[in-house]
Amino acid sequence: MPQVMEFKLPDLGEGLTEAEIVRWLVAVGDVVAIDQPVVEVETAKAMVEVPCPYGGVVTARFGEEGEELPVGAPLITVAVGAESAPAGAEAEGAANAPRPLIGYGSDHSRPARRRRVRPVTAAVPASVAAPAPAAAPVPAAPVAPAAPAGPVPVISPLVRKLARDNGVDLRALRGSGPEGLILRADVEAALRAPEPVAAPVAAPVAAPVAVAAQGERIPLKGLRGAVAEKLSRSRREIPEATCWVDADATELMAARAAMNAVDGPKISVLALLARICTAALARYPELNSTVDLAANEIVRLPAVHLGFAAQTERGLMVPVVRDAHTRSPESLSAEFARLTELARAGKLAPSDLTGGTFTLNNYGVFGVDGSTPIINHPEAAMLGVGRIIPKPWVYRGELAVRQVVQLSLTFDHRVCDGGAAGGFLRYVADCVENPAVLLRSL
Repeated sequence: MPQVMEFKLPDLGEGLTEAEIVRWLVAVGDVVAIDQPVVEVETAKAMVEVPCPYGGVVTARFGEEGEELPVGAPLITVAVGAESAPAGAEAEGAANAPRPLIGYGSDHSRPARRRRVRPVTAAVPASVAAPAPAAAPVPAAPVAPAAPAGPVPVISPLVRKLARDNGVDLRALRGSGPEGLILRADVEAALRAPEPVAAPVAAPVAAPVAVAAQGERIPLKGLRGAVAEKLSRSRREIPEATCWVDADATELMAARAAMNAVDGPKISVLALLARICTAALARYPELNSTVDLAANEIVRLPAVHLGFAAQTERGLMVPVVRDAHTRSPESLSAEFARLTELARAGKLAPSDLTGGTFTLNNYGVFGVDGSTPIINHPEAAMLGVGRIIPKPWVYRGELAVRQVVQLSLTFDHRVCDGGAAGGFLRYVADCVENPAVLLRSL
């Protein structure tokens, strides 16, 4: 007899607690091999193909495309040992026991680490559920039973925070997730209701014409929701300031052309600017730091993990080049190209988008000269680079047409004063105007 195994949404790492189903890769009745990808999900950081640790026949799928599931919720069930299973898929000892999924940092032989409570809804039979409170909910909405004693069935801390920030009593809600789990959608449904409700409505109520006339509503979820939360937190916590300077990039462009004229890997302008950044951070390490609010300390970081802005169809992403301070311009060029390609294909791993210590933002690709960007929390600074274009410039006492770029530095005023920020930016500008300055500092 085949054994039916349930595969749950694994802990995808980096603090992620939920994911949205983008595309199912298998159907009920399909035969799957061990570690075969079965679903593509979108987290707040990246698109991920989730492999199944069992081999056998798919007997059920949970969740529709576009639906968000919390970590620990069932994804599929697989009949292990079925006759139609692929060779080697039959259980042999512990061969088909849950296996760690590569890159997700979690052993799925244990419950997902964020599932700290057991749902209590299923433990209370409907026949003995307490009657609804005297205050009736909105007509036509399902009536939730009175809150039982014990923990509230919520996995996601994001759901708890959303409820807490908006004054929603989780004990008054009936979860629509597996085994009564309360999902973000349940809390959002309660917030949309005209008065407190005991459970989310099964389908959205038709909006009045006056509301519909307000325009299209786009949910802040997934990547866009994560970006919104991060930028809002940056503005709340970081007292930022910005300084900027125009620089003559003619010599830098000439140096790049000379480097690319010889055989070998081609070097991008972004790679040269990144090399200049790492040299500047070696001189001004206070800008490669973070603020530990709990300890009330500034933490200067030993390595430069350089984030860079990459525009994709999913929105703006910031992949991170590890140990950028140890890389040559050729290595930086290759890594920028590799991460950009993965970002545009939606194949970045969560680890590719976290751990940055300083960000380089080349907004010149959008055809603009300047910007005052928001710091990528929890970093302390960001260097912005505008477009490099011919402009009138006083060169050696005479008016000339030169390749000019505007550089801007947005920095956390807690980690340094204007002197250090100005010194950093001036050093960067000097290297742009005269690349020999960088060679002397190596």
